[in-house]
Amino acid sequence: MDSVLRRFGRHWEFFPIGLCSSSKHVVTDRTTTGTFFFFLTENAAGVFVKEPAAHVCLRRTPNIDQLATDGVRLTQHLAAASMCTPSRAAFLTGRYPVRSGMVSSSGYRVLQWAAVSGGLPTNETTFAKILQEQGYATGLIGKWHLGLNCERAEDHCHHPLLHGFDHFFGMPLSMMGDCAPGGLSEKSARLQRRLESAAHVAALVALTLAAGAATHLLPRGAWAPAAGATLVAALLAAASHFLGALIVHADCFLMRGHDITQQPMRLALTMPLMLQDAVAFLRRHKEGPFLLVMSFLHVHTPLVTTGKFLGRSRHGLYGDNVEEMDWMVGQILDTLDAEGLTRSTLVYFASDHGGALEARMGSEQHGGWNGIYRGSKGMGGWEGGIRVPGIVRWPGVLPAGRVVHEPTSLMDVFPTVVELAGGQVPQDRVIDGRTLLPLLLGTASHSDHEFLLHYCESSLHAARWHQRQTGALWKVHYATPALRADSDACYGRLVCPCSGDGVLRHDPPLLFDLSRDPSEAHALTPDTEPLFHQVTERVARAVERHRRSLRPVPLQLDAWGNTWRPWLQPCCGRFPFCACDREGGGQ
Repeated sequence: MDSVLRRFGRHWEFFPIGLCSSSKHVVTDRTTTGTFFFFLTENAAGVFVKEPAAHVCLRRTPNIDQLATDGVRLTQHLAAASMCTPSRAAFLTGRYPVRSGMVSSSGYRVLQWAAVSGGLPTNETTFAKILQEQGYATGLIGKWHLGLNCERAEDHCHHPLLHGFDHFFGMPLSMMGDCAPGGLSEKSARLQRRLESAAHVAALVALTLAAGAATHLLPRGAWAPAAGATLVAALLAAASHFLGALIVHADCFLMRGHDITQQPMRLALTMPLMLQDAVAFLRRHKEGPFLLVMSFLHVHTPLVTTGKFLGRSRHGLYGDNVEEMDWMVGQILDTLDAEGLTRSTLVYFASDHGGALEARMGSEQHGGWNGIYRGSKGMGGWEGGIRVPGIVRWPGVLPAGRVVHEPTSLMDVFPTVVELAGGQVPQDRVIDGRTLLPLLLGTASHSDHEFLLHYCESSLHAARWHQRQTGALWKVHYATPALRADSDACYGRLVCPCSGDGVLRHDPPLLFDLSRDPSEAHALTPDTEPLFHQVTERVARAVERHRRSLRPVPLQLDAWGNTWRPWLQPCCGRFPFCACDREGGGQ
């Protein structure tokens, strides 16, 4: 590996779209520097990149397809969680999110608001932080979704700039359906129902008290609480009516560094602004080592797509949005070419989880498809929620067209990037990622991941065992969503639950051999699989060993840290009148 790096002397670039990690092949040539660019998208399943076995094919993604042709394709690339916040925490830290507390035990799957106190703890080390210490210029453009404030509206304790990034332009929370009028609601519809119910109860109380006072069934003093209940009912009704606009201002805004620059976002201009910022970053730092993470708002609802891409795809608005993202990838790759960075840049492409089957508007699918893979975003164990695309390109170093059919994880980015940058992987904590370099270079036949664990919130739902001697890839499910026999997702909900009545517990566990049954269609039993007990017992021992390595940490996504607090609300005006536009238009 040292000889590979020395070929580039003092300057080589690494432009990853996805995640990498390493722990054994430590770079010893300390004079070597590097540059990294990551593309991280959303709601893109493992069939996103075209392959013969894929049942779903998005035809017009020429730039991503060319990236796969010119690079190495990871066909068993896995997210560490099937939801945004925990998956992204694992990506940046190389650790299962349960170790950092970026999970919940009470049904809160992601950070719900910009004005919550939960977030990526300050004692967690990101690969961006290590590269920053190595002298890299580090940037994040797009979605963060790992928290913002702790005690005050501007303490920014969870901000990207406190986790190793010098430059940030994007959304501190996440793109969501509520950011666009008429989109799929992820918060307002549910909250409106609760507010309306509370308003009806308050109105009924007011009416009862007023009637009692008017008919002298209650003392005259009942008029005062009746008036109070009427006021409460009016306030609740008003809050319900204006909730959509309040959410747009509270959560759908842009920041540059520590400053809010557009609140609410002008959605049609967001993509041009972010692309413009990415190109400017590349040009600004082309002479020195840098890390840039392009964290797309695509392809998440409300699928904001600019005019020239609307109606182009035969896959509806989702396909239009994918094609626009592919064009953005092409623009950035063209910039690398124009600036002479292509051959010295490692590019990586991945998604933070699989497609969201539940995201539908009428007959239109807005959350993507997962092809042959069973399950959806939010399902802790089924492949459809965690199998994601993975591409790594490094011209002249990695063999073009290579396909790796070994299990790999988004957590693997951490040690790989740290190693390539000449840094040291932290020794004071468990790092769950494993180096990708031997697999990418073709110097190893098997992944370093013998076992991988699949959590749903803080509950372990499944585990896989890569039995290298035989080539079998066993998958054990301890819990799965309780779906109707004719359904493949939790339609009518945002995502499936992780616990409670909506989950089936399996004892003995369900067993699949993904090497023969990648769709997880046929559960094995002791009658159909002679190795059933041997496999399940071997996996159980690995799970127990993993659990002994866990330490108690505060759960950042639980209700206490995941409830809206007005004193934490980011605001570019005087709260509650939060509105500004310091961005102008994109080019």
